[in-house]
Amino acid sequence: MEALFERVGTGFIPFDETEGALDRIAALYHEGVERLCKAFASKSSAVSYYPYLAFPLARGTIPPDIKPRFDVLLEPGFYGTTLTRPSLFRAYWRAQIENLLKCYRQPVYVGLSRRPMPLSYVMEDAVTGLTEGDLRQLQNRFALPDLHATDDTIANCEKLPAENEPRPLALFTAERTDYSLARLHHYTGTAPKHFQRFILLTNYQRYVDGFRDYARAQVDKGGEYDAFVEPGDAVYRATGLTGEPVENLPQMPAYHLRRPDGDGITLVNIGVGPSNAKTITDHLAVLRPHCWLMVGHCAGLRRTQLLGDYVLAHGYVRDDHVLDDDLPPWVPVPPIAEMQVALQEAMEQVTGLDERGIKTRLRTGTVMTTDNRNWELRLNALFTQINMSRSIAVDMESATIAANGFRFRVPYGTLLCVSDKPLHGELKLRGMANAFYRERVSQHLMVGVETMRLLRARGVNSLHSRKLRGFDEPPFR
Repeated sequence: MEALFERVGTGFIPFDETEGALDRIAALYHEGVERLCKAFASKSSAVSYYPYLAFPLARGTIPPDIKPRFDVLLEPGFYGTTLTRPSLFRAYWRAQIENLLKCYRQPVYVGLSRRPMPLSYVMEDAVTGLTEGDLRQLQNRFALPDLHATDDTIANCEKLPAENEPRPLALFTAERTDYSLARLHHYTGTAPKHFQRFILLTNYQRYVDGFRDYARAQVDKGGEYDAFVEPGDAVYRATGLTGEPVENLPQMPAYHLRRPDGDGITLVNIGVGPSNAKTITDHLAVLRPHCWLMVGHCAGLRRTQLLGDYVLAHGYVRDDHVLDDDLPPWVPVPPIAEMQVALQEAMEQVTGLDERGIKTRLRTGTVMTTDNRNWELRLNALFTQINMSRSIAVDMESATIAANGFRFRVPYGTLLCVSDKPLHGELKLRGMANAFYRERVSQHLMVGVETMRLLRARGVNSLHSRKLRGFDEPPFR
């Protein structure tokens, strides 16, 4: 064990209570950031290292009666991870560390890792507007992002246990986390601190318009939500607006209906296509959300479906291809029961229909996600695939979002609304689409919002079970 401590870092101190460990992690991180900022301002050189959380578990010390909330450490060994951004992750770390201390009755250790903090992750403004010569100077004085140490080998189940090697405590290292936090700000136009742990993903601007109206009304009413944040970090409170929303929206703008505990709702307009769907969920995953839910439009494939009917996915045909290298198509992506039940109950509450009435509006089945926006032009080639898979709808994002949820252990769900039926001559024409939008978008959005409320009321721990976890997993969920 001593050799592994020396290998991964320095200055380790044991803690058998959570808050002391969290305070030391925060102190080490902020000391490192301050050192880099001072060196940058004085045009000198400096290196700072990420904090490291270690959990050595000796042979014969695993209690036989443990029932952890998230996962089990099946073997004794040395477990650890680098950490970043304590202001964002303190509550998450608290839950994970408390679980370790309670279940295994062994201390955690906090020290400095041997992984340097890249300057651009702690001072984003430091690397904007630089010339090539300036960048060379920075490389000589500071650590910059190292992509050789930034990957998804842990989440992709590619990191095999090896003797005399530390095993991961978490799915993401500090560098992988910082990489995604920077990308989130870039793509969504909002700072990571505003993101909530219940996430709605949509592919139409009209859902954003409805969510903005709903969110502001909730903030004005007072109660559980204290603010609404738009791109540009414009914050709307009951007392008024601070800042101005941006005129030119980013690629995938995000909107946040905030609760003080972070369990509010974030809506991201991901646009159309599996590439965007993968990109945003790759980065959202580091925030460890409670769940994400796709609420968008699809093409209905059955004659009995009507425009405005709902599709609740319980299976996916992954014809999107963007995740094939990270999660091969032979990996099944099962439905998450808690999400499915909450979605159906939310629909009953929002629509006011009874169980029999719901069956006339809701179809449960397989959704085919394609990377070809004009898939209708290849109907002859796709005819057998659609028929054989029993698909009831086609879209361009749902399977990607579900597959990345499975890959990153984030509970997922899909509720789509039929906007056209190309196989039956009902194409998405402008006049028809506008009438459809006016009638259905608001209701569909509210089903998503109500689903999040139901899941929150039932307790998020029921979502974070072992159903999405493999047989050899990091203990942090």
